[in-house]
Amino acid sequence: MSDEALSKEELQELIKAGSEQDAASPCADSELVSDRQPVDQSQAKQNSDPVVPSVAFGQLGAGADNVTGSGVDLIMDVNVQVSVELGRSVMRVRDVLGLGPGSVVELDKHAGEAVEIVVNNKMVARGEVVVIDENFGVRITEIISGKARESDALAA
Repeated sequence: MSDEALSKEELQELIKAGSEQDAASPCADSELVSDRQPVDQSQAKQNSDPVVPSVAFGQLGAGADNVTGSGVDLIMDVNVQVSVELGRSVMRVRDVLGLGPGSVVELDKHAGEAVEIVVNNKMVARGEVVVIDENFGVRITEIISGKARESDALAA
């Protein structure tokens, strides 16, 4: 286009030519509104069957060669939280707020009674408290089986 302004007659001729082309177009109204690219009909007829690329699957278990251990060996480096429960007590809030240095909290277990060894919030063993070089420790006296844990949980 040139930099000159179009006259009114020239504009009307352009509009008329454009509307004649739209009327002569064989496209359906739905295709005019569509934002898809026009499809070349000759290519569409030639490519009527979809082309699916072939897929190659590896052998099952092929990755197992990379694993150095199996079973428990795979989780040996996983950290778990281990705690020992000496006993429990139920107290009122005013009594807890009154605790200070030298206070004694009475527990539901007697001296010398077995303590519970808890791993990730599940009791797995019982043992007795021992002192080794001024540090407390626990000597395991009983391992709790899975069935016994379930029956203890149901009883509680």
